[in-house]
Formats: sequence, structure tokens, C-alpha cells
Amino acid sequence: MARNLQTRDHLRPIDLARGHGLSTQAVRNYEEAGILPAAARTPHGYRTYTPLHARALGAFLALVPGHGHQTAMSIMRAVNQSAVDEAFGLIDESHAQLLDDRRTLRAVERALLDLPPTPAPRPDAAVSRPGGMFVGTLALELGVRPATLRKWERAGLVRPHRDPLTGYRVYDEADVRDARLAHQLRRGGYLLEQIAPLITQVRAAGGLEPLEAALRDWRGRLSARGRAMLTGAAELDAYLRERC
Repeated sequence: MARNLQTRDHLRPIDLARGHGLSTQAVRNYEEAGILPAAARTPHGYRTYTPLHARALGAFLALVPGHGHQTAMSIMRAVNQSAVDEAFGLIDESHAQLLDDRRTLRAVERALLDLPPTPAPRPDAAVSRPGGMFVGTLALELGVRPATLRKWERAGLVRPHRDPLTGYRVYDEADVRDARLAHQLRRGGYLLEQIAPLITQVRAAGGLEPLEAALRDWRGRLSARGRAMLTGAAELDAYLRERC
């Protein structure tokens, strides 16, 4: 009976834990990490929490889906240390990252939309096998220098193989696709290091058509993250109001 401390103003660790599907150890860990304000202690050393702690826990859990665990933890630590401007700066950085992700998605979608259909090989094209072309032919088609394609190769954007007879680089159909996509993104102002992971996604998806489903999923996840940020902001605002 001595530990039955739940009242309107005093909550046990288990009271906070049950409300959010957590363990009591998780609640204690959150307190030790600075996510929750320090709890008061009974004469016997037991932790007692208040509705303010419950509000802090709700704010943290609401921030996680939109900002990630580490950033949400840093935001709550800053708030609990009365460094509110620092917390707002962290939130701004998350929003800036989300905006950058949206811009990247739009750039990829535009690049895919602007990609020309794969042309039939010209009779005079230098090829080593069906669907393959040498560096000069591909460079001419894209309107770039062969040295540019070699630079893209070093950055991992294209992966031509070597003709076993001549040793020349040969770009197969997938390489031509990747080169065209890289060209569109470069025209959009993207750096090689920004393009490389996008090309990797195209390869992992098995081509452009499967990538369209991945892009829809990507767009949905960005929207969900934006919505989660709104929810987190509302919970954090309620916590800040209660702290005042």
C-alpha cells in the first residue's frame, strides 16, 4: 500500500508506462536521458511523477515519428534545460531536411519524366553486343564529352564493362538508362554525390518502371513525416505551455 501513490498530481512510473505501452524501465531511462524532467522522490526513494511528466512523455513520443529518436531526444533535453531556442533550431533543421528531401524527389520525378524513350541502335553505331555502345557514341547522344562519362563512372553513376577484344568501355542498356538519368539530374543542378544514391535506387528497383512505385512510396513517407511533424509540434506546444 505504501507505493500506491497515484493521485491527480502524483503518478507512479507504471502509470506513465501503461499509458504509452512502455515498460517502467523505459520511463526511468527517459528520465535519466533528460527527456523527462527529474522526478521527485518519496522518503523511501521511490520516483513520483506529475501530469507534466506525462505531457513531456507524450510530446517526446509524438516527436519521434517526424524527427527521429535522436533529434526528438535532443529537442526534449533542450526544452527541459530551458534552452527553447536550441530546441526550435533542431526543429527547423528537421523541416529543412524534409524540404530538401521533397526537392530531391521532385528532381527525380522530373528527370524520369524528361527521359527520352530508348532509341533503336543506329546501323552505324559502334556496338559490341545488342544494346551496348562505346563511350564516344553514348557521349555524342547525350551531348557530353567522353571524359564526363568516365568521371561519372568513377563516381559510380555508370558501370560499363570492358569489351574483351578491344578493352574499350561498353555501356549496356542499363548503363545507358543510368547515364540519361544522371544527365537529367546534372542539368537540374545536382552534384554527383547526390545523384549516386538515386542511381543506386534505380538499380535496386530493377529499372525505371519499378522505381515509379518506389517513388510513390517515397512521396507517401514524406507526407506522413510532414503530418507527424505537425502532431509533434502540437504536443510539444502543449508541453511548453504547461511548463510556463
